[in-house]
Amino acid sequence: MRFFYNLFITFYPFFIRVASIWNPKAALWVNGRKNQFSRLKQAVGSSTKPIIWFHSASLGEFEQGRPVIERIRSTYPSYRILLTFFSPSGYEVRKNYSGADIVFYLPMDSKRNARLFIEITQPKTAIFIKYETWYHYLKTLSENQIPAFLISAVLYQNQFSFSPWANFMKTTLASFSHIFTQSDDALELLKEHEVATDYSLGGDTRYDRVKELSEIDFQNKDIELFINNMPVVVAGSTWRDDEQKLQALHVVHQNVKLIIAPHEISNKNITELQELFPNSILFSTIQNIKNPEAYSILIIDCIGLLSKLYRYATIAYVGGGFNRAGIHNILEAAAYGKKVIFGPNYSKSNEAKEMIALSLAHSFSSQEELLNSVDELQSDSQKLEEINKLSKEFVEERTGATEKILQLIERDQVL
Repeated sequence: MRFFYNLFITFYPFFIRVASIWNPKAALWVNGRKNQFSRLKQAVGSSTKPIIWFHSASLGEFEQGRPVIERIRSTYPSYRILLTFFSPSGYEVRKNYSGADIVFYLPMDSKRNARLFIEITQPKTAIFIKYETWYHYLKTLSENQIPAFLISAVLYQNQFSFSPWANFMKTTLASFSHIFTQSDDALELLKEHEVATDYSLGGDTRYDRVKELSEIDFQNKDIELFINNMPVVVAGSTWRDDEQKLQALHVVHQNVKLIIAPHEISNKNITELQELFPNSILFSTIQNIKNPEAYSILIIDCIGLLSKLYRYATIAYVGGGFNRAGIHNILEAAAYGKKVIFGPNYSKSNEAKEMIALSLAHSFSSQEELLNSVDELQSDSQKLEEINKLSKEFVEERTGATEKILQLIERDQVL
């Protein structure tokens, strides 16, 4: 399987280059990796300050690791932070992130690239977030006796790393100095497959992050004028299937305002959304609208606002549940104490399973189920208030993962 892994690593950039002809994200992926090592050498420079390397696949994983990045930056100011991304959706949004000294695309995981990357950056330690298990990078770190950690790890039985034909990926996991899992189930998998490294239940650093975000003061008078003291569904990270369900909800519940923050904010997608919701206004133009309260749908056509918007929700709708990849982050809404609803694909989300079991969240498969769920919540304000209170407590009780990671780093004196 190592042969097939290396084959994939070799040909993946070729397919991305072909896709870049018509796909803007693929073009960003390709252009961001041009002359990557000469640019990396220049970025690292001649400074003698040691480097701590953080790696995340994309924006969501970055937000998950952000509390650890910022705690380490404040605790160890003599170090530089190197932050890498695999995906343009992470890098392009956070390339100017002030919490890191160097922000870069991760070169593809070949033996040569890993060796050059480590030679240039010489990290004191490496911290990978959630899913990231790149074989050659971890092997090179291990060979150079550089500690590597996987934090907020999500592991599941049918994952590639635990398939019968991927034993070398279990070797990759064993290259970590320590794995902090999100759940007891992940711990059991590591034990069952005899992954030869240290691991412990670390929890999910996203709880720390979303709690922190929910405590930041935010007020937008234009949005509040639009809401006009009416019930509101805030729908975040939506895809087309989600938006079609929301269209049906709007037809039935015209007394409920909709705030939609789509996953994709390209001009094409925003135009299609406006066609789907004719009685809508854009956040970018709301200041120019004389009577925003006369409209029933607000479309958010910018990035970075969603985590603040959930505070305005009567009910929160989180998108992605009708996609193969699954639902997006429901904790951002729960941190404000909101009942969360989403589509049926939530199998990779531990928090979704827990919140459903506690009746703090609801998954639906059809438009009828969505309508019934909103009807039920609207008709019993006392019940909704109690659910919202318990949702906030659910998040607060699960904070502390960042502290566990810092304690182990201090105990083992890796910095």
